[in-house]
Amino acid sequence: MSADNIWLYRRRRAINLIALVLGAAATLFGLFWLGWILWVTLVKGFTALGPMLFTHSTPPPPGAGGGLANAFLGSLIVNSIALAVGVPVGIGAGMWLAEYAKHGKLGGVIRFLNDILLSAPSIVLGLFIYTILVKVVGHFSALAGGLALALIVLPIVVRTTDEMLKLVPSTMREAALSLGIPQWKVVMQILFRSARAGVITGILLALARISGETAPLLFTALNNQYWSSNLLKPIATVPVVIFQFALSPYAGWHALAWAGALVITLFILTLSLLSRLILSRSKVTHD
Repeated sequence: MSADNIWLYRRRRAINLIALVLGAAATLFGLFWLGWILWVTLVKGFTALGPMLFTHSTPPPPGAGGGLANAFLGSLIVNSIALAVGVPVGIGAGMWLAEYAKHGKLGGVIRFLNDILLSAPSIVLGLFIYTILVKVVGHFSALAGGLALALIVLPIVVRTTDEMLKLVPSTMREAALSLGIPQWKVVMQILFRSARAGVITGILLALARISGETAPLLFTALNNQYWSSNLLKPIATVPVVIFQFALSPYAGWHALAWAGALVITLFILTLSLLSRLILSRSKVTHD
């Protein structure tokens, strides 16, 4: 080996080592802060974690115990509205993009617009619903909050459904169509069943995304200090109550805010693990 080749080899080894060290350092740096955040959330949230958190409503008197029961109910209602609106529309749009508009210009434009909506700040979506609904009817509501979150769910489900259907082998489509089966039946009864695990995973990830959203709810559902399940009235949600309690001067309310943050964190962690379990089982089944 010539001297030039040896020098080039050593140079590449040195650059590779430097890149490896910097990459590992960046990973450890990020993991350190992530671990610290999770540890602080766990320690501070555990102090107010108990049965009262799920049975008592907010806001408690300063210095007294309390809970987030009304906020949990509100989050359940608002998230359910978001899924009920965003999931069917998202799945239908994703099917159309994957099977009927895969090579068309209109499909490319819609995919581009969906990617823009996917990356749009959630506060912008909340302001949009505030302008076209809240301002028109003259009051905040759980329905408006659910529609704002549905705009976050929609592009995630569209993208996931589109990509999952693209992964289904084309031979499956050709075999079904060669038997004279209508295309809509091929899509609904054959292709969608093959991509079902991936679509469900996308729905779970969308639910995890909206579970901690605060900004759009401040402009739509606002908040409610009392127990309420009226879809046309303001309603309490866990992220907004956490925001309200974190700004308060009372230590008891701070503890409830940490407990709510811990519950949301554990809920999102559960959804993430469940989505990975569904995908892993799907891969084993297909293999």
